[in-house]
Amino acid sequence: MSTLSDKQTDKLRDDRVDALVLLHFTGEDRPGITSSLTELLATYGCLIIDVNQAVIHQSLLLGVLVRIPASQDSIKVVEEAIKLGGELGLKGKQKPISDTEYDEWVGQQGKSRFILTLLSRAVTAEQFHAVSRMLAEQGLNIDVITRLSGRPPRKTNNQLTRACVEFSIRGEPRDAKVLKASLLELSSQLDLDLAWQRDDAYRRIRRVVAFDMDSTLLRAEVIDELAKEAGVGEEVSRITEAAMRGELDFDESLRRRVQLLKGLSSSVLPKIAERLELTEGAELLISTLRRFGYRTAILSGGFSYFGSYLQKKLSIDHVFANELEIVDGKLTGHVVGTIVNAERKAVLLEQLAKAEEVDRKQLIAIGDGANDLPMLARAGLGIAFHAKPIVRASAEHRVSTMGLDAVLYLLGIRDRDLTAE
Repeated sequence: MSTLSDKQTDKLRDDRVDALVLLHFTGEDRPGITSSLTELLATYGCLIIDVNQAVIHQSLLLGVLVRIPASQDSIKVVEEAIKLGGELGLKGKQKPISDTEYDEWVGQQGKSRFILTLLSRAVTAEQFHAVSRMLAEQGLNIDVITRLSGRPPRKTNNQLTRACVEFSIRGEPRDAKVLKASLLELSSQLDLDLAWQRDDAYRRIRRVVAFDMDSTLLRAEVIDELAKEAGVGEEVSRITEAAMRGELDFDESLRRRVQLLKGLSSSVLPKIAERLELTEGAELLISTLRRFGYRTAILSGGFSYFGSYLQKKLSIDHVFANELEIVDGKLTGHVVGTIVNAERKAVLLEQLAKAEEVDRKQLIAIGDGANDLPMLARAGLGIAFHAKPIVRASAEHRVSTMGLDAVLYLLGIRDRDLTAE
């Protein structure tokens, strides 16, 4: 049992005002501990000002900030609480809180708060150290650390697992640009993903999720699969590479590639659709989003036939993509209507927000290519998924080490939430 020092006793002796005391208990967890301690405090009419409890492998950490009425003997209350803790198998400590300390604590509630999400196949001490050091260098304080991922088995292959830890951060970074660069650098160096979000109401009420299709929902680029069927794979690849070098804009590169498909039988479309593989975690992500009431959409520079196929397969609410012109069962080599390019995706995203009657900050956009950047920038949460380096560097949030279902962690959804009734 912890005994009170003379200095601590003096702080508690003033019977003219309520006493503020932080009680801290550690030990082996078992049912009834919190009930027993608060029963004692209730006997003396104490107020619970703040409380935090965590259990790690049956080890309890309990902190309670209590206000003891001036009418009570605060020294007696504290000593009885610590004595009871000892009887319950806990080591107890106490700290009187001065008015100055309390006022400083109250003043901190107006400070900015952020959420840093760490994603990796397995979280290492090296990763943890690097992240916590970076936060300290930015003058940021970690309030709470929470594991969102499930409990890994004792023997496991890290390539088949996933791990996520969420940091609740208080304060403003000293240099936001340096922080962003550090997040990207650590992600590359330590094989992890780090997502930095402001912890505001919008983070908790995202409502609509828009996906790119090729190399995001799907592993493949559909245009490449069509080109193989048409026997023009190499030509299409050359145009794609030229576009990536900036020698062609998206519209021109799309027209040239589609022109090479002229004469291809439309009968190959369902065959291609059936063999397309979904990205890791795509089905789990979308089914979970639907379960929690999110609306979903595909905004793609690919083709509407395959978007509609995925819409039926995954129960997606909206699809916007380019339509291949087909005449007499053959592709004409043209697309119909307005091309869905980078700017069009961003416009469609805003139209989607109006149609679903949500604020732009309630939108989530996910994509991998440069033509997704305007869409990612306009969404409340824009995520570059297994993206090209230039996209990863430009996007605010990235997922590169895990499947699409890792997005659930960025929404604060835990693995255990997926199995809850």
